[in-house]
Amino acid sequence: MRAALPFLNGGLAGMVATTAIQPIDMVKVRLQLAGEGARTGPKPNPVTIARDIIAAGKFRDLYTGLSAGLLRQAVYTTARMGFFDTFMNAFSARTTAAGKKVGFAERAAAGLSAGGLAAMIGNPADLALIRMQSDGLKPLAERKNYKSVIDALTSIVRAEGVARLWAGAAPTVVRAMALNFGQLAFFSEAKARLKGTSLPPTTQVLTASAVAGFFASAMSLPFDFVKTRLQKQVRGADGKMQYKSMIDCFRTVAKEEGVLRFYRGFATYYVRIAPHA
Repeated sequence: MRAALPFLNGGLAGMVATTAIQPIDMVKVRLQLAGEGARTGPKPNPVTIARDIIAAGKFRDLYTGLSAGLLRQAVYTTARMGFFDTFMNAFSARTTAAGKKVGFAERAAAGLSAGGLAAMIGNPADLALIRMQSDGLKPLAERKNYKSVIDALTSIVRAEGVARLWAGAAPTVVRAMALNFGQLAFFSEAKARLKGTSLPPTTQVLTASAVAGFFASAMSLPFDFVKTRLQKQVRGADGKMQYKSMIDCFRTVAKEEGVLRFYRGFATYYVRIAPHA
């Protein structure tokens, strides 16, 4: 039971956080999908996106996909925290036997590995979340109107096959690794630089978290953007996908919408990420 505590605690903490930030995540996804394929046109912002969602339905529509978000955290955060703790214990045992201490390299390796493995395991729930959040953008006749994450997953498997549950897995894994590395590296660096200042300990931690959240967001947002685009797409009438791969999506968006499009919604993404740093 003791060995399972890191997994359980991590999963429960992630689920509580998801419930609080779900509206922010919903707005972030809608921002990333707005103006797809066009370099010019209206420039949405978080306020107009949220207002449009509420105007088109109800306030609770901001919580669309919550069941998928909770499942994702139950899987991803539980696995990430558990894997990280397991890897760190292994590194600690090895370095202690060698008469050394666990350093940054070991913490980085544990964070990157745990994030990547957990992201791969949690990809189906992530896919369901994006599908549920983007469903409202389709014409009424084409909407799936998913009732829950289970309904979304079974619908995807039935229409597109089991393998489709891992659509967008590559940017999902890279995003998780970039996010974990950014949080770990810059939190430790910022905390070390603030240690000798006159700021109170609590303020130092909060400031370090804000700095780590900024760099983690900057490093991971382009991959999060591509993940959203890849997981939202379905085959057209000609049987083809709009984007063939992660690289193709990067290339197509940069050409048609401009490089800065990858950072659309940065402020919203930062607000979502910073508290976790």
